[in-house]
Amino acid sequence: MPSRTSTTRSELVYEKVRREILLGTLPPGSRLRFVELADRFTVSQSVVREALVRLAEQGLAVALPQQGFRVRTLTLVELREITEARIEIESLLIRHAIARGDLEWESSVIAAHHTLAHTPRVTKAGKESEAWTDAHEAFHAAILQGCRNGTLLSVATSLRESASLYRWAPGATSLDTDRDVALEHRQILDAVVARDELTAACLIAQHIQGTTDTLSEAIDPVEAHN
Repeated sequence: MPSRTSTTRSELVYEKVRREILLGTLPPGSRLRFVELADRFTVSQSVVREALVRLAEQGLAVALPQQGFRVRTLTLVELREITEARIEIESLLIRHAIARGDLEWESSVIAAHHTLAHTPRVTKAGKESEAWTDAHEAFHAAILQGCRNGTLLSVATSLRESASLYRWAPGATSLDTDRDVALEHRQILDAVVARDELTAACLIAQHIQGTTDTLSEAIDPVEAHN
């Protein structure tokens, strides 16, 4: 049985590697080597293994026979499957959230949107801002939190994280310039505040599908147009 100290260290490695995967610092296909990570975090390889196994269970990493792990790679088929699942689940959750969410929940959504709307999306270097990415995830998480169903929320969160891997496909950000993402977020907020379940569900579905359409072009331009 792992000691409490070992579990704590594994949690630390898990959280740091997970964040680097979700932010694209460790892009899809990157090798996750036990020795390198153990040296980097000053932990044992068994602690690293425990963290990577957990990432694999969540679909963010893949175990390679006798080779360790790597960050999950991109495929258009998987992206489309994840998108279909996300649309079904998040459309349901946003309706539950509107029906069940109280004033405190509504205020948290408004506050999260305020932060998102006032956070620059792109850095001076032309890359997507880490602060914007955090604010974006916080906004969507705040909305779904109102569903008051921990099991469904856990599934939705896992799918959102899997989808985040695709955001770092080469050229994905540059292909997104035709969309007014800020307006999409504002419209979703307005529907939530108005307690309009049908409109909110339609908007979140369009929002998710719009992102997938953009990423599909970045992952495989030829297949995306077949």
